[in-house]
Amino acid sequence: MMRAPAPAPALALLLLGCWCCCSGSALGAAPAAAAAASAASLDFGSVPGGVYETVAYYEPGPIGLLFNMMRAFLHVVQPNPFPQDLVIQVAKDKFGAIKSEYQKPENIVLTLQVIYYELGFVVCAVMGILFIVLVPLVGLLFCMCRCCDNCGGEMHQRQRKNADCQRGLLTTLLLTTTFIITAGVLCAYAANQNLSSQLKTVRRLVSSNLRDLYTLANNTPAQVDYLISQYGTAKNQVLCDLDNVGQLLGGRIHEELGKVVLPALDEAQNMAGVIQDTKEALENVTVTLAVLQEGTAQLQSNLSRVRMDITNALDDPACADLFSHTVHICVNILSSLSQLEISANYSALPGVSEQLAKVNNVLKTNLSQIVHKGYLAFSDTPTMVTNQTKNVAEGVRGLLDGTGNNITRFSKLFPVQTTVNNVTIFISHTHSQIEDLYPEIDKMDFYRWIGCITLCCMVALILAFNFLGLLCGILGFDRHASPTTRGCVSNTGGNLLMAGVGFSFMFSWVLMGVVTVTFVVGGNVEKLVCEPFHSRELFKVLDTPNLVNPSWKHFIPGYLYNDPEIDLTVENIYSNCKENHGIYSALHLDKVFNISALLNTSLYTKDVSKKFDGVKVDLKTIVLLNAEGKDNLINFTEAGIKDIDFAAYIEELNKGVTRVDLLSFANDLDTQADQLTKGPVQTSIKGHANTLRQIHTKQVIPLQQSMKYVSARNTLNQSIRFLERTASDLTDKISEILQVVDSAQYLISHNATFIVNQESEKYKQTIIGYFKQYINWIKTSLMTEVATCKPVSNIIDTAEILACGFFLDSMNTFWFGLGCSALFLLPSIILSVRLAKFYRRMDTEDVYDDSSVSGTWHFTL
Repeated sequence: MMRAPAPAPALALLLLGCWCCCSGSALGAAPAAAAAASAASLDFGSVPGGVYETVAYYEPGPIGLLFNMMRAFLHVVQPNPFPQDLVIQVAKDKFGAIKSEYQKPENIVLTLQVIYYELGFVVCAVMGILFIVLVPLVGLLFCMCRCCDNCGGEMHQRQRKNADCQRGLLTTLLLTTTFIITAGVLCAYAANQNLSSQLKTVRRLVSSNLRDLYTLANNTPAQVDYLISQYGTAKNQVLCDLDNVGQLLGGRIHEELGKVVLPALDEAQNMAGVIQDTKEALENVTVTLAVLQEGTAQLQSNLSRVRMDITNALDDPACADLFSHTVHICVNILSSLSQLEISANYSALPGVSEQLAKVNNVLKTNLSQIVHKGYLAFSDTPTMVTNQTKNVAEGVRGLLDGTGNNITRFSKLFPVQTTVNNVTIFISHTHSQIEDLYPEIDKMDFYRWIGCITLCCMVALILAFNFLGLLCGILGFDRHASPTTRGCVSNTGGNLLMAGVGFSFMFSWVLMGVVTVTFVVGGNVEKLVCEPFHSRELFKVLDTPNLVNPSWKHFIPGYLYNDPEIDLTVENIYSNCKENHGIYSALHLDKVFNISALLNTSLYTKDVSKKFDGVKVDLKTIVLLNAEGKDNLINFTEAGIKDIDFAAYIEELNKGVTRVDLLSFANDLDTQADQLTKGPVQTSIKGHANTLRQIHTKQVIPLQQSMKYVSARNTLNQSIRFLERTASDLTDKISEILQVVDSAQYLISHNATFIVNQESEKYKQTIIGYFKQYINWIKTSLMTEVATCKPVSNIIDTAEILACGFFLDSMNTFWFGLGCSALFLLPSIILSVRLAKFYRRMDTEDVYDDSSVSGTWHFTL
């Protein structure tokens, strides 16, 4: 069974061959760029893996309590820690050197160290040997002595007052001892049965381990094929990016150039909107000015007429009398007539028809359309990149096809399936050989079981005599009967106890011989193999440098790869396989098959770089703003917008409809007319005051409330304000726009090469990044998913379960129980001999004579 790990080298060779398949793809397609651009994360899926059946875990169940007791006893016998240095020294001396050269001081020290470590076992073994030698010798002497009526052989029992107490004490001690012997033999029997029952599990464990090895070998080619097939994932992504080179590379170039170009075009586009807005503002000024002039012209005419009529009325002779108070009133009225004027005189404002005509002339050239053509020309960058990089894309596609052909060719040339067939044949042959051993194992286990049952039956026979003797003795004992008149049942009990003594002398030394041998062997194996295996100290011994061969640092790589300097140890292999890593990682195949060297990406990077060195994107045909558009902007600055008298407009807009409130003015006229002498002047003045009220009611109020008037006034205000803002820095804005557009045009025509090269490098690194992902995924998968070696650690764990868990623990528990029974046979012999006197029928007894003064006893036959 322990030869099962042998397929590991074959599997290693299988993986080496499969890696040769992968090396074709690596040499043809692997990139080695220093800094890959950000590429989309590729999903290569999960490597198909086999399901391993073996669960290398053993739980002993209730019998584990006996196992723990046995281990506790061994710890008392041997409390020393694992002697790692001592074992290493002994192993390096190859054992025989100590025997042949024991005179050397260093070997004497070593021998003393071994004796010191084994002191507990030595003491117990010596005691066991003494037991084996002395017990039959003592038994022989005991028999001869009893034949001479000594050693309790005399059929006479002296009467003592404490006889009942002594008999009860002996009975209790013998019963207790017998129960301890019974517990020991039951412990031995349970261990014996446990070992036989666990043998049924051996076949299942061994078969599942071999099936797992078969799964490991059989699934490895499929896993490697899956790794190779996923080259298509990377290839398809590269092809997708090549098909979208315009959006990816051209889009990046467009985005970078757009940081300068688009703001310039946006400014020009905004200025086109300003020109259009300026035209609309000028038109609004023209229209609204006419509306306002029309609304105030009639009011101005009526106010002028009223002013003239009042002036004519004041020409009356009554106002010419210098000595009349009327003259003063007439003068006041006449002087206030200048207030009868409209406030906002829109007719005096200069028109903007000249500026509107020039702006209309500017708008004959559609600047928005010209700028839009610039947008379209610049947005066509991806298409230009696509057209100008067709040769590069075709060259990269050729590289992809060549790499794919290399992968296919290498995968077909290497005899993967042949290697797998050899491994599976080896596993099948090993399995059949193990199956052939099962009948022999069952037969040997049967003989072992018979032998152990025989030993247990020896103890059981002694226990039967002890229990029957105690039973008959206790039930048949009559405390009123004299020793010579004891009943048959009591006498039989005594005889059975003596029979148990006889068989104890016959069997105990045999039992102790078996116990001593199994104790020395099993105890040392437990302390030197099983316990250090659990603590992994045993691995440290096996991994000691120069242990197997003085010239080899590590023996595993020395045997496998003929390179003992590789850091490949038993513990590393076991730990990696325990964590279900790949064989490539567990066996450190990278030391003999350097995957990093095989997956060298420099060749592919060089080829791809050569292809992308030919990327020449010419953007000189892109015109952002032609000469007509630039002239249009310049003409707009010469449209005379800044020559408009904005202050005059704003001043008139801030005025009201009339200079004075007509109602207040009319009331003042009435007040002053009342002070005049009644006559034509007074009547005329009052009449004109009413006329002013009518003008206010019929003209001023409707004009103030007219939506048309208010809207026109607001529109004129907004338009004038807009034109004022526009004219304030129009020349500077136009100059700035032309400068920005020229800078952007110069960037595209002369300095775009740097951006094109920069984005081409990023695009190239993105393409290379897909292959880096593929190669890194292959490396990771080989380390963790391909040919996972959990079956190897399972084999080691299974061997430990079979050797230590099934066999050794049961064997050690057997000698532990049997040794306990054999040891307690000694007190059982002594107690049985002493107690038999109280149950057996004696030949003579002591008689007490009451007439005797001296009070002496007489023997009666």
